[in-house]
Formats: sequence, C-alpha cells, structure tokens
Amino acid sequence: MGYTVQKLASLAGVSARTLRYYDQIGLLTAPKNDSGYRLYGPAEVDRLQQILFYRELGFGLGDIAKLLNDPHFDEAQALSEHRKQLIDERSRLDLLIQTVETTISAKKGESDMNDHEKFEGFKRQMVDDNETKFGAEVREAYGNELVDASNAKMLNMTELQYQAFRKLEQDILDKLTAALPHADPAGEAGQEIAALHREWLSFTWGSYNPEAHKGLAEMYVADERFTAYYDKAGVGAAQFLHAAIAVYTGKSS
Repeated sequence: MGYTVQKLASLAGVSARTLRYYDQIGLLTAPKNDSGYRLYGPAEVDRLQQILFYRELGFGLGDIAKLLNDPHFDEAQALSEHRKQLIDERSRLDLLIQTVETTISAKKGESDMNDHEKFEGFKRQMVDDNETKFGAEVREAYGNELVDASNAKMLNMTELQYQAFRKLEQDILDKLTAALPHADPAGEAGQEIAALHREWLSFTWGSYNPEAHKGLAEMYVADERFTAYYDKAGVGAAQFLHAAIAVYTGKSS
C-alpha cells in the first residue's frame, strides 16, 4: 500500500507534474504496481520531505540530489541542520519585521527612531545571508575569531558607513563591467578595482593583510557561488578581479 502521484501531491502540497519531473530526473523515483501506477512508500515520502526542506532553503535540484545520494547522508543530522537554519531565518525575519514596525511608528510620530535602528535589520540580514551562503568556507579559511570580529564590525556600522559600504560594493561591480571588454587586470583599470576592493574590505576587516586579500580572491574563482556573484558584472568578472588582486597584493606585500 502506498500513495499514488495524485495523493502524494495533494498531501505534500506540490503538483503531480512536479513529482513526475522528480521521477524523470531520478531525484524521487517510485516503484510501479501491476497496473503501471507509481506507488510512493514511507522511504519515498521521507525523501520528498528532505527535498522540500532543501528546496525551501534555496538549494538547486542538482545539489539536492548530490546530498541525498551521498552514502554518508545522515537524515537526523540533516533535520537538525534544517531546524537551525529555519530558526536563524525566523530570527532574521523577526528583526526585519521589528525594523519595519519601528519605522511605521516613527513615521506616525508615535516614537523616535535613531539611525542605528534604521539600518540594524538590513545589516543583520546581510550578516546572516553571508553566514548561510559562505560561513563554513570562510570560517575554515580564516577562523571563527576573525569572522566574528568582521560580523561585529558590520553590525556596528553607522548609517553613513553602511551607505558608503554598499555604494562601494556597487562601484566595484560597475567598474568590472566597464573593464571586462578590453582592460588588463594588471593595468590602470584593474588595479583601481583591486584598490577599491581593498577599501571595501576595510569596512569589515580589522586590519589589511595582502595574503588574506589574495586568499579571498582565490575563493572567488574556486567557489561557484562567489563566481556567480561577481559574474553578475559580466562573464569572467570574478576571474578578472582575482587576477587584478593577485597583481595588487604582490605589490602590497
């Protein structure tokens, strides 16, 4: 006895087409009965639950398949990690809701809102997003102490510092877009971008270290998530930035 496609789709809140697609790509397969209908048993139901958990957390289907097909996959540990991520997400949303409510109250003249409060939610969201996406890799590379200090510096930014930080981040992307068609990473445009990147790091780094700067740039081309972020400026932007920083840090050493 098991669930048909239609019954499981109704139970899980997904479409029957979704389940058929998962079967087609081998993500969630189910045996067929004598009549040729797929029947989903307890193992398939549990796997679908894991798929939906990871999908809600923003994982692509390819990444989900790799995780679930790993022979060392620990379902209990995965659920514990899901719980932690969901609690973190709830905390982030609670802070954003609080920021919006405080802003509404201030606009109505019911309370005062200082500059720190205006940007607290956005800064916390940025820190939490970075931790979720890149925290494990960055902490492994630089250690918990440095990462915690960097997060604290981010959260303590003033309004003007936060605005300057975000503007500089966009300036780097814009200059990468302009430089990509013809510029040399070792040339004037490339070295200007590398210097701006160093200035951008100063907002969250306690002190500058050329080797750490170079190591971070290497992560931009080694990790597809970092590459995707900078390649928003154009295909090859992450590689260009990496090359420019390599030259810049060599001169700064």
